[in-house]
Amino acid sequence: MPSIERLAHVGIHVLDLERSLAFYRDILGLQVSDDDREHGLTFLSSRPDIEHHEILLTEGRTAAAGELWLQQISFRCSTLEDVIEFHQRFVEHGVKIEYTVTHGNAIGVYFYDPDGNRCEVYWPTGLVARQGYLQAVDLTQSPAEIIEGVRRGVDQYGETGVIDASLLETMDVETAATR
Repeated sequence: MPSIERLAHVGIHVLDLERSLAFYRDILGLQVSDDDREHGLTFLSSRPDIEHHEILLTEGRTAAAGELWLQQISFRCSTLEDVIEFHQRFVEHGVKIEYTVTHGNAIGVYFYDPDGNRCEVYWPTGLVARQGYLQAVDLTQSPAEIIEGVRRGVDQYGETGVIDASLLETMDVETAATR
């Protein structure tokens, strides 16, 4: 049976190519690996020497901003500090943040790109927790405090999972159904 190693790329029809390019390049830090403006295509990668593109931005979106046609795009980070720094960048740049959470097995920030697509940056904790598992995390704490809090949560809820109801109150019904 063949297997999938990792997500290779996601193509996104965008409302404004320049605005989306600025977001993915300047805020998320992806690198342009190819650019064909004549055909409305821009390719971006976090590791262009390994993967030509992980995101394709292309003109021609017909769905309005915020319409749910894409559940999420997730970007894996190497360290918790990366997630914390992205959170700080998002706040500094006025990026709409849905929430900062742990799934027990990961710590992440859910946010929206300029077209209203839900995205996530996350770091895998190495802990095991049954899903669904959703607890709020305060990324203004030190990494040690954050990890200790996540460990306590996994010790308590790792075998059963847990959903923090206060987080669900911030989501609309359609969003909650896609979790």
